[in-house]
Amino acid sequence: MLESLMAQSNSGETEKLPTRRFREMVRVLRNRELMRGVTPVKIRQILEDLGPTFVKLGQIMSMRPDFLPQEYCDELTTLQADVKPMPFDVVLSIVEQEYKCPWQKKFASISQEALGSASIAQVHRATLATGEEVVVKVQRPGIYSVMEQDIVLLKRATALTQVVGEERGVLDVSMLLDEMWRIAKQEMDFLMEADHIDEFRQLNAGEEYVDCPKVYHDLTTSRILVMEYVDGIRFDDSAALREKGFDINQLGRRLAENYVKQVVEDGYFHADPHPGNIRVRSGKIVWLDLGMMGRISNRDRRAIRKAFFSLANHDTMDMKTAVLALGVPKGRIDHTRLYEDIDAMMTTYENLDFGTFQMGVLTRQIMDVLRRHRIGIGPGLSMFARGVLTIEGVMRTYCPDVNFVEIFARSIQLNLQKEFNWRVELDRLKREGYVFFKKTMRLPEQISDILQMTMRGQTKVNLDLTGSEEPLRRIDGMMNKLVLGMIGSALLLGSSVICTTQMTPKIMEIPLLGVFGYLAALVLCGRLLWDIIRNS
Repeated sequence: MLESLMAQSNSGETEKLPTRRFREMVRVLRNRELMRGVTPVKIRQILEDLGPTFVKLGQIMSMRPDFLPQEYCDELTTLQADVKPMPFDVVLSIVEQEYKCPWQKKFASISQEALGSASIAQVHRATLATGEEVVVKVQRPGIYSVMEQDIVLLKRATALTQVVGEERGVLDVSMLLDEMWRIAKQEMDFLMEADHIDEFRQLNAGEEYVDCPKVYHDLTTSRILVMEYVDGIRFDDSAALREKGFDINQLGRRLAENYVKQVVEDGYFHADPHPGNIRVRSGKIVWLDLGMMGRISNRDRRAIRKAFFSLANHDTMDMKTAVLALGVPKGRIDHTRLYEDIDAMMTTYENLDFGTFQMGVLTRQIMDVLRRHRIGIGPGLSMFARGVLTIEGVMRTYCPDVNFVEIFARSIQLNLQKEFNWRVELDRLKREGYVFFKKTMRLPEQISDILQMTMRGQTKVNLDLTGSEEPLRRIDGMMNKLVLGMIGSALLLGSSVICTTQMTPKIMEIPLLGVFGYLAALVLCGRLLWDIIRNS
């Protein structure tokens, strides 16, 4: 199959694509023996072999537990983003190209040593002409076209392959790549990242212990982002924090409370809250790298609250309703099996203890149920799932005495109390009571209509036999095989009869039409035997 992909590189649309890069990708897939199956480690190795563009895609893929099994997401989080820095003269040329003037007119100095170098951009410390200490994030030249080209090539390279996981059906790689490309394009637009920072700052303006870098909008373009330099301590550097006199548990509590606020109240949250993106400066939690932000709607937040309360009340039906509200079915749902799967999940929480309960584990289990029943979710919820897994891991590692779940539950309860309004609820009850009374008054009339239609033989009953799809599919397959066998037999007999005649034209004294009949019968019989052997 990989050889057929190589052949495609010389024909059709692929002629317009760089053949060398295409052959390199196919060679990587062949060397890693993709056709012999996939494992989390193999996927990570393939992405690393393909270069920094695919490393970035792998990092984004790790945030989609609804697309990929959790073991794949966990493995992809280990991908290293650091790549070889751009030469300093290239950085300066990009700066001058964007500003259309010598860089010295904007900056007093730019450090030659990069603070960080990733697949999309690299960061340098600098000093403005006015004296402020800043960081300059410079996008790699041509990264947009390179990544776009690689996406197209990867789609073609995977067009003839099917990545199949146990009990999950076929993974839609094309849809996954489209989602990854959409997110990557957002990260490559630094003006959008600047807007994210401004929105985050506005939503957290009243938070005394939370901050984010200031953006210098007059110096920011789509390819250059200039922000204030944050000289803080990484959240995972516990020794340095203690040395400065900070209380780790207090910082952890503030971090958890703010992240829960971002999710529950704002619906706008940091999608990658790992310790490298969190600094402590003057006692404040400073959030960095706000290029990838998650957003969830009021409807989704209500569904999350419903799921949390149904778990506390051990209400399987409410949990099922919440799960369905969180996703969009991609096919027909087996409600009986869905209820059974959710009930099985709920039994593990019969003795709910917030002290040992892990929010990330519950989120992972709900994602597994959604994927098993082919229920898709939007990027906001998938980012929420990954963000909760990450932040809870941070809390358990660096401040285990702080209970993230208790903070989350308290915030949900307070938010519910804040939103509750007696007047609104009373009006809603009045409306629902009126509708119920009106429907009740019409009930005798409806029953009478049903009885009259039944007596006239006009009543129709639609039955939905849950679980009947598999037997029907098997019967359909048996009928198809039977039809193939009958057609093959008819072709064989008809061709034999034709061969007894003197029909022309002939091939080796055999009528040409008979030869074609034999060949068609051979193909159909071969297909039939292959299906029987494959399904036996």
